[in-house]
Amino acid sequence: MDIRRKILKYLETNSKADLGELAVLLGTDEVTVANEISAMEKEKIICGYHTLIDWDKAGVELVTALIEVRVTPQRERGFDRIAERIYNYPEVSAVYLISGGYDLLVTLEGKTLKEVSQFVSDKLAPVDSIITTSTYFILKKYKDHGTVMVPRTKSERMLVTP
Repeated sequence: MDIRRKILKYLETNSKADLGELAVLLGTDEVTVANEISAMEKEKIICGYHTLIDWDKAGVELVTALIEVRVTPQRERGFDRIAERIYNYPEVSAVYLISGGYDLLVTLEGKTLKEVSQFVSDKLAPVDSIITTSTYFILKKYKDHGTVMVPRTKSERMLVTP
């Protein structure tokens, strides 16, 4: 695996990486790591840095929904224009073009179920190219972005001693 790929794999799970620590892990120097990261940021290979927060533990009420959207693709622009219209709403966290029964998967966050539902009915559903939507609310996160969000359970098996 080349150095860029190793850096990306490391940063993907630890965006607060110490360059010195990363250099030691990769068997290179800090300057090389810093230059590679800088180049990848300029090339938009690294698109941003995020902190994963457990909002429940922070005491913040937040509702996350996954919305499947079926659309009529637009001539010569396909799904791009409608995806752009959707991702420009500040409530929207992510928009993906997907295969299957729906075309787009939209992730959004709101303060209440009602607020999210209202966004879907007032802003999303009326868009001309949108045919149908299906909304799913996330009730509990077990793992998010590769990070386990719940305490690991201990084995419930009885300890057997001789």
